[in-house]
Amino acid sequence: MTFNAKPIVSARQRQVQFDFSMLSLPILRRCALSHCRYSVPATTPICLDFLVPSTSKHGQCRQASTTASTSGAFKPLYVLSKEQREFMDSALRVNQAGELAATLIYKAQTPQIVRSYPHLRPLMKHMYDQEAGHLKTFNHLIAKHQIRPTAMYPAWEVAATFLGWSTAALGREAAMACTEAVETEIGSHYNDQVREILSWEADAKRRGEELDEELKEMLATFRRIRDEELEHLDHAVANDSKEAKPYDPLVDVIRLGCRTAIKISEKI
Repeated sequence: MTFNAKPIVSARQRQVQFDFSMLSLPILRRCALSHCRYSVPATTPICLDFLVPSTSKHGQCRQASTTASTSGAFKPLYVLSKEQREFMDSALRVNQAGELAATLIYKAQTPQIVRSYPHLRPLMKHMYDQEAGHLKTFNHLIAKHQIRPTAMYPAWEVAATFLGWSTAALGREAAMACTEAVETEIGSHYNDQVREILSWEADAKRRGEELDEELKEMLATFRRIRDEELEHLDHAVANDSKEAKPYDPLVDVIRLGCRTAIKISEKI
């Protein structure tokens, strides 16, 4: 199985006029929302190739492992439990919703920020482009595996747009404090997902089994996106996020909102 995530677009030179490539966002949003209209019955199991237990496939792997035991070239595949499959279902649903919110926050912040601080134009575009790439990745995974997106899309769209606009209106420091708060929670959330999959990998090794290649690729994708989110956090701190007034109440409220949105999107 292959994973077709495209490489992340880097920031262009400062001299290049910001062409507001954010206009590609409606395309991404229409793609995401088209998946929302795809209705999957609640009783339908998750259609992830590497998650659905297959007796014949698993048996073939075991047979191959037995016949090649002398060389150790083959191992049986680790088959996820129902609870583990449900974890992956909610993880992909939450990640898609979170990346949509991130693109909307940056889109709402950027016009006000770059008007007052032109030197931040390349940074804002760089962070937006990375978030748009993340959203494209999860749109692809949601569609490929027929996972139901969150039903909270309309609410998250309004909330994210308002959060981006309002923090930018408060100034550069408040906008960066927003980024710090959001990326702190999102980075922690991706970390939890990475740890969970690593625990499955350790369990597979104890059994003499191995994870499916697609699940390994998904683990690598989660790690890469987590690191890019934490890079955004570092950029925010470097641009005086902690100078926002009032810093603590602003960051605490945003972090609480992120945690609440994550919990809701996991279930709904």
